[in-house]
Amino acid sequence: MTGKQSLARVALGACVFLASSGLALAASGQPVPWQMGLQDSVTPIGEKIAEFHTLLMWIITLVTLFVMALLLVIIVRFNEKANPVPSKTTHHTGLEVAWTVSPVLILVIIAIPSFRLLKDQIVIPKADLTIKATGKQWYWSFEYAKDSGGIAFDAIMLSDEDRAKAVKAGAKAVDVPRLLAVDNEVVVPVGKVVRVQVTAADVIHAFAVQSFGVKIDAVPGRLNETWFKATKEGIYYGQCQELCGKDHAFMPLAFRVVSQEKYDAWLKDAQKKFAMSPEPTRQVAADIAIAR
Repeated sequence: MTGKQSLARVALGACVFLASSGLALAASGQPVPWQMGLQDSVTPIGEKIAEFHTLLMWIITLVTLFVMALLLVIIVRFNEKANPVPSKTTHHTGLEVAWTVSPVLILVIIAIPSFRLLKDQIVIPKADLTIKATGKQWYWSFEYAKDSGGIAFDAIMLSDEDRAKAVKAGAKAVDVPRLLAVDNEVVVPVGKVVRVQVTAADVIHAFAVQSFGVKIDAVPGRLNETWFKATKEGIYYGQCQELCGKDHAFMPLAFRVVSQEKYDAWLKDAQKKFAMSPEPTRQVAADIAIAR
């Protein structure tokens, strides 16, 4: 076997391994094995976060290469063998100005898009519907405001037994991912602004959905707010990202983004199945009034 043939076989084997292992540069809705990079963004904020991440990677790479080049120059030109008589220079005005001004300029370049992104995340546009998410040990409770449907339900992670039953009943395994699938998904219409009010009933949790570019703390006694506008239909998963206790890894988030027609049909059925009592409805209305 020639060297070229060996190299070709190694390359082919690597391609087969990567394909079989599900290697992907990005994933939509949920992580995949051997994934590299961020999940595909399906919201304007998520896309801006991905762009900012790319900008930072370029800046970090250039700074690292520049510092490495300086180190190599110092090693080659100023070692004892090449430079037996050490320099007595202690100050250089131009150099000191350069290494002071350059980091400042880099930070300014980073700060401008960073502040713009922060403003876009904090300033919530006029919402088409409002949902309250409450973190509990260890699951999430959701309440749609009265003017958004007036329903409430819990979202509890599916056990391995429940997943097996779902697959046996005809569901695809990818549609009920382990540690991510829940019994009641949050359903929202595509292209609509969804305001999410986040709190907790016991300890600090964190509401995070990667494809939406959303992450905010759920703090007992405090009502935080975030928002998203999904531009693509599908199922998008998240998880609590705060160490909240022994079952921290078992309280996922699942959002199903559908067309307006499908959403209206789902809401009609959900209002019968998940109708809230008057008291929770008044509480959600009060929370909205406080946030406004």
